[in-house]
Amino acid sequence: MESRRQSTLNALVSSVLFLVLILCASVTLAQPKPVNKSQQPPPTKDLLIVEPAAPKDAPPETSPQKSAEKSEAQGQPKAGTEVDERQQLITNTDLITFNVTVTDIYGRFVSGLGKNAFSIFDDKSQQEISFFSDDDAPVSVGVLFDVSGSMSGDKVKRARDALAHFIQTSHDRDEYFLIAFNSRAQLLLDRTRDGNAVLDKLLFVQTHSNTALYDACYLGVERVQHGTHPKRALLLISDGQDNNSRYTFNELRRVLKESDVVLYAIGILSGGDVGSTLGAEGQAILDELAAVSGGKAFYPRSAAEMDDIFEQIALELRHQYSIGYRPPNFAVDGKWHHIKVKVAPPRGLPRLFVRSKEGYFAIANPK
Repeated sequence: MESRRQSTLNALVSSVLFLVLILCASVTLAQPKPVNKSQQPPPTKDLLIVEPAAPKDAPPETSPQKSAEKSEAQGQPKAGTEVDERQQLITNTDLITFNVTVTDIYGRFVSGLGKNAFSIFDDKSQQEISFFSDDDAPVSVGVLFDVSGSMSGDKVKRARDALAHFIQTSHDRDEYFLIAFNSRAQLLLDRTRDGNAVLDKLLFVQTHSNTALYDACYLGVERVQHGTHPKRALLLISDGQDNNSRYTFNELRRVLKESDVVLYAIGILSGGDVGSTLGAEGQAILDELAAVSGGKAFYPRSAAEMDDIFEQIALELRHQYSIGYRPPNFAVDGKWHHIKVKVAPPRGLPRLFVRSKEGYFAIANPK
């Protein structure tokens, strides 16, 4: 009996010990294992890692590389780069721009040509066209009207009537400068879009005194270069006989070659002027001034022909091509560079003719 009790007690103690061992093992398995950071998988590229913001008291990170990148983004020069004021003054002057007129064998204006149809040569070296436009853009026009004694009779009335046709055919956003000249040049209207105001100013002009034609052209170039529109032209209405200017022919010729202003001359000649020495000299002067600027001189013989010429000039200004290029080794040396423009006609068209300015001076003054 006693041995049975002892056996039962031993069995009970063994069961208790077994249960205690099981509970201890369970507690041990339930504890988390320490994490080894070196075994964590790297973040994938699809994840956006948001870095914690720096404390407000901490200074921002300003590495030299980031500072330089920020300065460049804001348009500031890199650290250690000196600013040359002379280079700033001539910024963008290496872009040579000019207008080109293209006509066919019948004198009709040709529009719709692409950039690839043109070839530009700078001193016989072909250039890459970097700017091209054939838009019908408005023009800043300087009207130079001769009211000297040699324009007596019906010359002024004929010229004013023809000018009305020019204004009617021009772009509705053209702006006008009116300069009348006899013994001196006088600015009558400065930058107006009212073409009727230009005509009204010429209603009651009186012709007298000498002719300061060169001074009027010089003043016209100066005024239209301050015009609103990048396309600029002068409309010179005269018989071409200068006898009272402070500027010389060569000085005017030089400023026309330096500028981007195109001059169109309308020689108002009477019957006595044709074939005379003064008439021939006047024509030669107008021809030369127009040619160096890329324009043209006209000599109408009747009122109807004069109307047609004024309309033709207005249409030409509206159908020109604007072309620009950057010479690879542009140097501000003041030298004259000759420009040659060639155009390849599309298949099926006959030979085309081009007219533009003859060249440019490599000067430091910005355009």
